[in-house]
Parts: sequence; C-alpha cells; structure tokens
Amino acid sequence: MIPQSRFDWRPIALLFAVPLLALPAVGSGSTWITLTVAGLAMGLIIFVIASGLTLIFGLMDVLNFGHGVFIALGAFVATSVMGYGAGAGWSGFVSVFAAMLVAMMVAGAVGWAFERVIVRPVYGLHLKQILITMGGMIVGEEIIKVVWGPLQIALPLPDELRGAWLFGDAAIEKYRVLAAAIGLVVLATLVFTLNRTKIGLLIRAGVQDRSMVEALGYRIRRLFVGVFVAGSALAGLGGVLWGLYQQSVTPQIGAQVNVLIFIVIIIGGLGSTFGCFVGALLVGLMANYTGFLAPKVALFSNIALMVGILLWRPQGLYPITNR
Repeated sequence: MIPQSRFDWRPIALLFAVPLLALPAVGSGSTWITLTVAGLAMGLIIFVIASGLTLIFGLMDVLNFGHGVFIALGAFVATSVMGYGAGAGWSGFVSVFAAMLVAMMVAGAVGWAFERVIVRPVYGLHLKQILITMGGMIVGEEIIKVVWGPLQIALPLPDELRGAWLFGDAAIEKYRVLAAAIGLVVLATLVFTLNRTKIGLLIRAGVQDRSMVEALGYRIRRLFVGVFVAGSALAGLGGVLWGLYQQSVTPQIGAQVNVLIFIVIIIGGLGSTFGCFVGALLVGLMANYTGFLAPKVALFSNIALMVGILLWRPQGLYPITNR
C-alpha cells in the first residue's frame, strides 16, 4: 500500500488543534492535562485494536467484520491467564505480559483458521465478506459463551498498575502510560516492518502486482495469510488492553468496540496505518473531552467527528492512492 507521495501536515495540525481548543472549555490546566493524557492513551489502545483490521484491509482488501471476535477472545484469554497467574503468585507485570503474549498466540491461531475456512472462499467479494465474517463473529461469540460463560467477568488491574502519578493537581494513571507505550511500540513495529524489511517490500509489491511477485518465485498467498494472522494477533493484544481499561469483559466486547474501530479507519483513510494512528488519537481525545464537558453527547461525539472530517476530506486523513 502506498500513501500519498507528499506528506500532508494538516491532519497533524488538527491533532494539535483539538487539545488547544479544548483547553479554554475545560478551564483548569491540571484537569486538561489529565484528560489529554487519558485521551491519548485511550487513542493508542484503540489504535492497537484497529491496526489489525487496517493491516488486513489495506494489504489484503478484506472487509473483516468478524474482527471483534479476536478482540473478545484476547480479553477472555487474559482473564484466564491472569487468574492463573494470581493463583501461582506471579507479579502483576508478569501476569499482564503473559496474558498479552498468550492472547496474541491464541488470537493468531484462530485467525489462521478463520482465514482458511471463512475468508479464503470470498476473496475479492466484498459483500460476501461482510456477510460471512459477521456470521463468523456471531458464531465466535457463542463459542466464547460456551467456554467462559455468558456473564461479565472482572479483569482488575494488578496492584503494580493501579493508581496514578501526581504532577501538581494533574493525575497520570499508571496503566494508561503502559498502554500508550505499547501502542507506540506497535506503531513503530508496523511502520518499520512494512517500509524497511524484505517481507514488507514483498507484501506491498504483492498488493500492487501479485502475479509478478509470484513469477519471481515468492508464495504471496503465504505472506497474505501471515498478514491475516498478524492482524488477528494485534486484535487479541488490543482485547487485553481494552479489557484492562474497562476492568471487565463480556462476550459482546468485540462487537461493542467494532463501532470505534470502523470510525477510526474511516477517519484515517481505509488501509492507512498512519491514518489509523492519527484517527485513533483524535477519537480518544474527543471521547475524553466530550465525556467531561458534555456527557450526554459523548456517545455521538466521535460520529460527529467522523462526519466533519469526511466533509473536509471524503477519503479520510491519509488515503491510500494505489493498491
């Protein structure tokens, strides 16, 4: 996937403008700092979740509406791993990172099966992709209910990640800092892999001219399966982060987050990794500012943000110019 050749700084300016415009409305500087850091952290969690779907659509042209099942699967795997870790006397950090690792492995393995059984027969057929992947998500949710039950399960933060650091009257939550750091690592890894490695070069070349890459002796299908598995694993990681953020999980958690995911990738430009990053930060900031200033309209704020951006840039902030 190839972004616009000349980098456009206007979406970055918008990203800085939103907090600056919110400052006089919030009034208190310390409250503004707390909301801004919380919004950025929330945005980076959403980016981790949405990056998997962005990767799959941008490189494989697959509309996977079943992405939410990998999010839910990651969150529920985390409840089991962290519950086992608590009984085994693991430290909080060990439990959290073990949960992330296992969730990525499980979600990636299920993603491999999902691609082979559900997605592979409908490559290039967008309408059928939407219908069959939504059906796959419904089936996946029912399987999760069979394994973990239909009720909400608590996913509390370990003691090491509870609380906040105080800077004057501003509070920076420890968990949000960790989540933000993981989001930045995911962004750096994706950008480096897609733009600086041979695998990334082959994947992008395969998107442009699949037959030419195959003529050179490379099995592009295997690379695309790897992309789907990686996207599913990122969804599993995002499910762990979101479950810890909510401190509880339900079988419907993936379907609930799906709305935010699609808002983010539409704002960013379908298939654009950097656009997904900027869009996720805008969504996180908007949700936190409106939740503080006008709670009754908080649920609609991100839809309004999407509509406003699409009126300005109908193809999103950083559209992909070629496939």
